[in-house]
Amino acid sequence: MSTSVTVIGLGPMGRAMAGAYLDAGYRVTVWNRTASRADELVANGAVRAATVEEALVANEVVVLSLTDYAAMYAVLEPAAAALEGRVLVNLSSDTPERAREGAAWAAKHGARHLTGGVQTPPSGIGSPEFDTFYSGPRDLFERYEDVLKVITGTDYRGADPGLAALYYQLQMDLFWTTLTAWLHMLALADANGIGASEITPYAAGTLGGMSQFLDFYTPRIEAGQHSGDVERISMAVASLDHVVRTTRDSGVDPALPDAVLETFRRGAAEGYEEDSLTRLFEVFGRGAAA
Repeated sequence: MSTSVTVIGLGPMGRAMAGAYLDAGYRVTVWNRTASRADELVANGAVRAATVEEALVANEVVVLSLTDYAAMYAVLEPAAAALEGRVLVNLSSDTPERAREGAAWAAKHGARHLTGGVQTPPSGIGSPEFDTFYSGPRDLFERYEDVLKVITGTDYRGADPGLAALYYQLQMDLFWTTLTAWLHMLALADANGIGASEITPYAAGTLGGMSQFLDFYTPRIEAGQHSGDVERISMAVASLDHVVRTTRDSGVDPALPDAVLETFRRGAAEGYEEDSLTRLFEVFGRGAAA
Protein backbone atom coordinates (compact mmCIF):
# COMPACT_ATOMS: atom_id res chain seq x y z
CA MET A 1 0.00 0.00 0.00
CA SER A 2 1.24 3.47 -0.87
CA THR A 3 2.00 5.68 2.12
CA SER A 4 2.78 8.82 0.17
CA VAL A 5 0.60 11.03 -2.00
CA THR A 6 0.64 14.27 -3.92
CA VAL A 7 -2.26 16.70 -3.70
CA ILE A 8 -2.60 19.29 -6.46
CA GLY A 9 -5.14 22.05 -5.87
CA LEU A 10 -5.42 23.56 -2.41
CA GLY A 11 -8.81 25.13 -2.21
CA PRO A 12 -10.81 24.27 0.93
CA MET A 13 -11.38 20.69 -0.30
CA GLY A 14 -7.80 20.09 -1.36
CA ARG A 15 -6.43 21.44 1.91
CA ALA A 16 -8.80 19.18 3.85
CA MET A 17 -7.66 16.16 1.83
CA ALA A 18 -3.97 16.93 2.29
CA GLY A 19 -4.62 17.41 6.02
CA ALA A 20 -6.38 14.05 6.23
CA TYR A 21 -3.40 12.33 4.65
CA LEU A 22 -1.01 14.04 7.05
CA ASP A 23 -3.19 12.97 9.98
CA ALA A 24 -3.06 9.40 8.66
CA GLY A 25 0.74 9.45 8.64
CA TYR A 26 1.26 9.82 4.91
CA ARG A 27 4.15 11.68 3.32
CA VAL A 28 2.33 14.44 1.48
CA THR A 29 3.59 16.65 -1.33
CA VAL A 30 1.41 19.63 -2.25
CA TRP A 31 1.25 22.17 -5.04
CA ASN A 32 -1.02 25.11 -5.74
CA ARG A 33 -0.80 28.09 -8.05
CA THR A 34 -1.07 30.36 -5.02
CA ALA A 35 1.79 28.88 -3.03
CA SER A 36 0.75 30.51 0.26
CA ARG A 37 -2.27 28.20 0.47
CA ALA A 38 0.15 25.44 1.38
CA ASP A 39 1.68 27.30 4.35
CA GLU A 40 -0.34 25.64 7.11
CA LEU A 41 0.07 22.19 5.53
CA VAL A 42 3.82 22.68 5.25
CA ALA A 43 3.92 23.74 8.89
CA ASN A 44 2.22 20.43 9.68
CA GLY A 45 4.73 18.37 7.73
CA ALA A 46 3.76 18.53 4.04
CA VAL A 47 6.36 19.14 1.36
CA ARG A 48 5.71 22.12 -0.88
CA ALA A 49 6.64 21.35 -4.50
CA ALA A 50 8.16 24.26 -6.36
CA THR A 51 6.70 23.18 -9.70
CA VAL A 52 3.96 20.93 -11.02
CA GLU A 53 6.64 18.62 -12.43
CA GLU A 54 8.18 18.27 -8.99
CA ALA A 55 4.75 17.51 -7.49
CA LEU A 56 4.06 14.83 -10.09
CA VAL A 57 7.34 12.97 -9.85
CA ALA A 58 7.29 12.99 -6.04
CA ASN A 59 4.64 10.26 -5.78
CA GLU A 60 2.85 7.65 -7.83
CA VAL A 61 -0.60 8.68 -6.56
CA VAL A 62 -1.64 12.22 -7.43
CA VAL A 63 -4.93 13.56 -6.06
CA LEU A 64 -6.39 16.41 -8.11
CA SER A 65 -8.78 18.82 -6.40
CA LEU A 66 -9.39 21.46 -9.05
CA THR A 67 -12.34 23.53 -10.23
CA ASP A 68 -12.97 21.39 -13.30
CA TYR A 69 -11.21 19.39 -16.01
CA ALA A 70 -10.25 22.54 -17.90
CA ALA A 71 -8.21 23.49 -14.85
CA MET A 72 -6.59 20.06 -14.92
CA TYR A 73 -5.41 20.59 -18.49
CA ALA A 74 -4.20 24.10 -17.68
CA VAL A 75 -2.16 22.81 -14.74
CA LEU A 76 -0.89 19.49 -16.08
CA GLU A 77 -0.40 19.95 -19.81
CA PRO A 78 2.78 22.02 -19.39
CA ALA A 79 4.14 19.17 -17.27
CA ALA A 80 2.73 16.31 -19.36
CA ALA A 81 6.12 14.62 -19.68
CA ALA A 82 6.03 13.94 -15.93
CA LEU A 83 2.70 12.06 -16.09
CA GLU A 84 4.21 8.75 -17.15
CA GLY A 85 3.41 6.10 -14.54
CA ARG A 86 1.25 8.38 -12.38
CA VAL A 87 -2.15 7.44 -10.97
CA LEU A 88 -4.43 10.46 -11.22
CA VAL A 89 -7.26 10.44 -8.72
CA ASN A 90 -9.30 13.23 -10.22
CA LEU A 91 -11.76 14.61 -7.68
CA SER A 92 -12.53 17.71 -9.73
CA SER A 93 -16.17 18.26 -10.65
CA ASP A 94 -17.24 18.12 -14.28
CA THR A 95 -19.53 16.30 -16.71
CA PRO A 96 -19.40 12.56 -17.41
CA GLU A 97 -18.22 13.14 -20.97
CA ARG A 98 -15.41 15.42 -19.85
CA ALA A 99 -14.36 12.78 -17.33
CA ARG A 100 -14.13 10.24 -20.15
CA GLU A 101 -12.10 12.67 -22.23
CA GLY A 102 -9.84 13.36 -19.25
CA ALA A 103 -9.19 9.66 -18.69
CA ALA A 104 -8.28 9.23 -22.36
CA TRP A 105 -5.99 12.27 -22.19
CA ALA A 106 -4.22 10.86 -19.13
CA ALA A 107 -3.74 7.49 -20.83
CA LYS A 108 -2.21 9.21 -23.86
CA HIS A 109 0.44 10.59 -21.53
CA GLY A 110 1.10 7.27 -19.78
CA ALA A 111 -0.99 7.91 -16.68
CA ARG A 112 -3.96 5.98 -15.29
CA HIS A 113 -7.08 7.83 -14.18
CA LEU A 114 -9.74 7.32 -11.52
CA THR A 115 -12.71 9.66 -11.58
CA GLY A 116 -14.09 10.68 -8.21
CA GLY A 117 -17.16 12.53 -6.98
CA VAL A 118 -16.91 13.60 -3.35
CA GLN A 119 -20.19 13.60 -1.42
CA THR A 120 -19.25 15.85 1.46
CA PRO A 121 -18.07 19.41 2.07
CA PRO A 122 -14.51 19.89 3.40
CA SER A 123 -15.70 19.41 6.99
CA GLY A 124 -16.50 15.76 6.22
CA ILE A 125 -13.15 14.88 4.67
CA GLY A 126 -11.39 12.18 6.68
CA SER A 127 -14.66 10.68 7.89
CA PRO A 128 -15.82 7.20 6.81
CA GLU A 129 -19.40 8.36 7.35
CA PHE A 130 -19.30 10.03 3.93
CA ASP A 131 -18.60 8.44 0.56
CA THR A 132 -16.90 9.35 -2.67
CA PHE A 133 -18.08 7.86 -5.96
CA TYR A 134 -15.29 6.31 -8.02
CA SER A 135 -15.14 4.92 -11.53
CA GLY A 136 -12.42 3.72 -13.84
CA PRO A 137 -10.36 0.52 -13.96
CA ARG A 138 -11.44 -1.81 -11.18
CA ASP A 139 -7.93 -3.11 -10.61
CA LEU A 140 -6.71 0.45 -10.08
CA PHE A 141 -9.50 1.20 -7.63
CA GLU A 142 -8.88 -2.01 -5.66
CA ARG A 143 -5.13 -1.48 -5.58
CA TYR A 144 -5.44 1.99 -4.07
CA GLU A 145 -8.70 1.69 -2.13
CA ASP A 146 -6.91 2.01 1.20
CA VAL A 147 -5.38 5.28 0.00
CA LEU A 148 -8.77 6.54 -1.14
CA LYS A 149 -10.41 5.60 2.15
CA VAL A 150 -8.26 8.16 3.95
CA ILE A 151 -10.41 10.83 2.27
CA THR A 152 -13.86 9.24 2.80
CA GLY A 153 -15.60 5.94 2.38
CA THR A 154 -15.58 4.62 -1.18
CA ASP A 155 -18.41 3.73 -3.57
CA TYR A 156 -17.13 2.15 -6.80
CA ARG A 157 -19.61 2.58 -9.65
CA GLY A 158 -17.93 0.83 -12.56
CA ALA A 159 -15.24 0.87 -15.22
CA ASP A 160 -16.69 3.73 -17.29
CA PRO A 161 -14.71 6.85 -16.25
CA GLY A 162 -17.88 8.94 -16.62
CA LEU A 163 -19.95 7.05 -14.07
CA ALA A 164 -18.57 8.67 -10.91
CA ALA A 165 -19.09 12.09 -12.48
CA LEU A 166 -22.63 11.11 -13.49
CA TYR A 167 -23.56 9.87 -10.02
CA TYR A 168 -22.08 13.04 -8.54
CA GLN A 169 -24.00 15.33 -10.89
CA LEU A 170 -27.21 13.44 -10.13
CA GLN A 171 -26.71 14.25 -6.45
CA MET A 172 -25.94 17.88 -7.32
CA ASP A 173 -29.15 18.11 -9.34
CA LEU A 174 -31.12 17.21 -6.24
CA PHE A 175 -28.93 19.14 -3.79
CA TRP A 176 -28.94 22.53 -5.51
CA THR A 177 -32.62 22.34 -6.45
CA THR A 178 -33.62 21.47 -2.89
CA LEU A 179 -31.38 24.03 -1.22
CA THR A 180 -32.59 26.76 -3.58
CA ALA A 181 -36.19 25.88 -2.78
CA TRP A 182 -35.39 26.24 0.93
CA LEU A 183 -33.86 29.69 0.34
CA HIS A 184 -36.95 30.74 -1.60
CA MET A 185 -39.12 29.54 1.25
CA LEU A 186 -37.05 31.59 3.70
CA ALA A 187 -37.47 34.70 1.55
CA LEU A 188 -41.22 34.15 1.41
CA ALA A 189 -41.38 33.59 5.16
CA ASP A 190 -39.26 36.68 5.83
CA ALA A 191 -41.54 38.82 3.66
CA ASN A 192 -44.33 37.81 6.00
CA GLY A 193 -42.44 38.46 9.23
CA ILE A 194 -41.37 34.87 9.92
CA GLY A 195 -37.68 34.38 10.70
CA ALA A 196 -35.43 31.66 9.32
CA SER A 197 -34.93 30.05 12.73
CA GLU A 198 -38.69 29.85 13.23
CA ILE A 199 -39.57 28.23 9.90
CA THR A 200 -36.51 26.03 9.31
CA PRO A 201 -37.52 23.30 11.81
CA TYR A 202 -40.70 22.87 9.78
CA ALA A 203 -38.64 22.71 6.59
CA ALA A 204 -36.40 20.07 8.14
CA GLY A 205 -39.45 18.03 9.05
CA THR A 206 -40.77 18.22 5.51
CA LEU A 207 -37.41 17.21 4.04
CA GLY A 208 -37.02 14.42 6.58
CA GLY A 209 -40.27 12.90 5.40
CA MET A 210 -39.24 12.95 1.74
CA SER A 211 -37.57 9.55 1.98
CA GLN A 212 -41.00 8.00 2.46
CA PHE A 213 -42.18 9.52 -0.82
CA LEU A 214 -39.04 8.31 -2.62
CA ASP A 215 -39.54 4.79 -1.30
CA PHE A 216 -43.21 4.84 -2.30
CA TYR A 217 -42.79 6.26 -5.79
CA THR A 218 -39.61 4.51 -6.94
CA PRO A 219 -41.11 1.04 -7.62
CA ARG A 220 -44.07 2.70 -9.34
CA ILE A 221 -41.76 4.66 -11.63
CA GLU A 222 -39.76 1.55 -12.47
CA ALA A 223 -43.00 -0.30 -13.24
CA GLY A 224 -44.30 2.56 -15.42
CA GLN A 225 -47.28 2.97 -13.07
CA HIS A 226 -48.41 6.59 -12.89
CA SER A 227 -52.04 6.29 -11.84
CA GLY A 228 -53.46 9.22 -9.92
CA ASP A 229 -54.76 7.19 -7.00
CA VAL A 230 -52.71 9.11 -4.42
CA GLU A 231 -52.32 12.55 -6.01
CA ARG A 232 -52.78 14.02 -9.47
CA ILE A 233 -51.02 16.56 -11.65
CA SER A 234 -54.20 18.64 -11.68
CA MET A 235 -53.97 18.86 -7.87
CA ALA A 236 -50.34 19.93 -8.10
CA VAL A 237 -51.19 22.65 -10.64
CA ALA A 238 -53.78 24.09 -8.27
CA SER A 239 -51.44 23.84 -5.27
CA LEU A 240 -48.50 25.44 -7.07
CA ASP A 241 -50.73 28.19 -8.37
CA HIS A 242 -51.51 29.03 -4.74
CA VAL A 243 -47.78 29.08 -3.94
CA VAL A 244 -47.06 31.41 -6.86
CA ARG A 245 -49.92 33.74 -5.91
CA THR A 246 -48.79 33.84 -2.29
CA THR A 247 -45.26 34.63 -3.46
CA ARG A 248 -46.39 37.47 -5.72
CA ASP A 249 -48.72 38.89 -3.06
CA SER A 250 -45.74 38.94 -0.68
CA GLY A 251 -43.53 40.88 -3.08
CA VAL A 252 -41.10 37.97 -3.51
CA ASP A 253 -39.66 36.82 -6.85
CA PRO A 254 -41.93 33.99 -8.06
CA ALA A 255 -39.58 32.70 -10.80
CA LEU A 256 -38.67 29.47 -8.99
CA PRO A 257 -42.15 28.16 -8.07
CA ASP A 258 -43.48 29.53 -11.36
CA ALA A 259 -40.99 27.37 -13.26
CA VAL A 260 -42.16 24.31 -11.33
CA LEU A 261 -45.78 25.26 -11.99
CA GLU A 262 -45.10 25.53 -15.72
CA THR A 263 -43.59 22.04 -15.66
CA PHE A 264 -46.77 20.62 -14.16
CA ARG A 265 -48.87 22.61 -16.62
CA ARG A 266 -46.86 21.03 -19.42
CA GLY A 267 -47.71 17.59 -18.05
CA ALA A 268 -51.38 18.54 -17.91
CA ALA A 269 -51.27 19.92 -21.46
CA GLU A 270 -49.89 16.58 -22.66
CA GLY A 271 -52.98 14.87 -21.29
CA TYR A 272 -51.72 13.68 -17.93
CA GLU A 273 -53.72 15.93 -15.62
CA GLU A 274 -55.33 12.93 -13.88
CA ASP A 275 -52.07 11.02 -13.58
CA SER A 276 -49.60 11.06 -10.70
CA LEU A 277 -46.86 13.66 -10.58
CA THR A 278 -44.48 10.76 -11.34
CA ARG A 279 -45.62 11.07 -14.96
CA LEU A 280 -43.23 14.03 -15.11
CA PHE A 281 -40.43 11.45 -15.12
CA GLU A 282 -41.44 10.70 -18.71
CA VAL A 283 -42.14 14.33 -19.57
CA PHE A 284 -38.64 15.35 -18.43
CA GLY A 285 -37.14 12.45 -20.34
CA ARG A 286 -38.51 13.75 -23.63
CA GLY A 287 -36.39 16.88 -23.33
CA ALA A 288 -37.18 20.57 -23.20
CA ALA A 289 -40.56 21.84 -24.32
CA ALA A 290 -40.61 23.23 -27.84
